[in-house]
Amino acid sequence: MSSTILVVEDEPAIRELIAVNLSFAGHKVLRADDVGQADTLIRAELPDLILLDWMLPGMSGLAFARRLRADNRTRLVPVIMLTAKGAEQDKIDGLEAGADDYITKPFSPKELMARIKAVLRRRAPQLTDDMTEVAGLILDPVSHRLTGNGLALNTGPTEFRLLHFFMTHAERVFSRTQLLDQVWGDHVFVEERTVDVHIRRLRKALEPTGHDRHIETVRGSGYRFTREVTL
Repeated sequence: MSSTILVVEDEPAIRELIAVNLSFAGHKVLRADDVGQADTLIRAELPDLILLDWMLPGMSGLAFARRLRADNRTRLVPVIMLTAKGAEQDKIDGLEAGADDYITKPFSPKELMARIKAVLRRRAPQLTDDMTEVAGLILDPVSHRLTGNGLALNTGPTEFRLLHFFMTHAERVFSRTQLLDQVWGDHVFVEERTVDVHIRRLRKALEPTGHDRHIETVRGSGYRFTREVTL
C-alpha cells in the first residue's frame, strides 16, 4: 500500500537515489536536506514514515529524532536512521533516541525496502499490503476485496480504510480525533461527527454477515473493533 515517506538527507545523490526507489515502489516521497525543511513539510502533511540521516547541517538527526518523539503529533511516526556510523554504541544511541530501526551506509535499495516494510508492519500495519482476517472477516488491501464468511461485502473507500485500521488494531479504543488522524490524515480538516457517519455506513456494509457487531461504541471514549462478539 502506498505510504508517504519523508527522506531527510543532506547528500543530494543519496537523497535522490532513495527517492527514486521509493517512488518506483509506489510511495509518495517528501524530500528535505535539513531539519528546517523537514519541519516545514511535517507541518503541512504528517508522513507515514521518516528516513532520517544522522549527520545533518545544523541540528543532527539524532537530536531531531528525540524532538519528534517528544512531540505528541509526531511521537508515533516510525523513524529509520540512516548513517555511516556502524559502532554498537552508535546504534544504541540511535535506538534510544526513538528510532525504530537503523541502517548503516552503504545499503542496497532492496535492504531499505525490506526494513521499511518490516517497520510499517510492526508500527503501522494498516499501511502494508498484508491480508488481514478477524473472525471470518477477510480484508485484502491489494485487490481491495472484503469478504465475510465467504460472502463478498461492498464498502466505500473511506469505510474500507477505516475497517483496515480497525482490524489491524483490534481491541484498542480510539477516539474520533485519533481515527481522523489515522484514517483521514491529520492534514485533512473535517468535523469529528464525520467519523460517526462513516461508522454507520461501515456497520451497514457488515450487517449481511453479522460482523457489524464487532464495532463497539465505547461511551465517552470512541470506538473499538473486537475480535470476539459476546451474544
